[in-house]
Amino acid sequence: MMLAYQNIRPLFLLVFIAFFTNCQKPIATQNGTVSDVKTHDAGMPAWLKEKIAAFEKDKPANPPVKIYSYQYQNQQVYFITGRCCDIPSEVYSVEGQQLCQPDGGYTGRGDGKCADFFTNRSEEKLIWEDLRK
Repeated sequence: MMLAYQNIRPLFLLVFIAFFTNCQKPIATQNGTVSDVKTHDAGMPAWLKEKIAAFEKDKPANPPVKIYSYQYQNQQVYFITGRCCDIPSEVYSVEGQQLCQPDGGYTGRGDGKCADFFTNRSEEKLIWEDLRK
């Protein structure tokens, strides 16, 4: 039994190392924010780039702002996390139209326009994250 464990251990270590060395690392920008170059530039709408530029000019939020891409109701949407306390998160269409606020606000349940967002979203991709301290 001990012999089998000793043979698996190096294999596990090799798989572990291979997994973490293949992860794409984010690149730091001049102002201290971090962008994933692969997704940051690839097909990102101009209105979203403007929002990111505005976030980068503001003081860092707590918790930090993150932007995700999802499939929701048969379309690609962008989800911007809430920045503090009762500030609602926001969901936008590819065209930049705000569709809803799925959480946050006084009740914590957002505006009620997409109450099923968290259960029906799919294909999550982190687009941008503010890693300033």
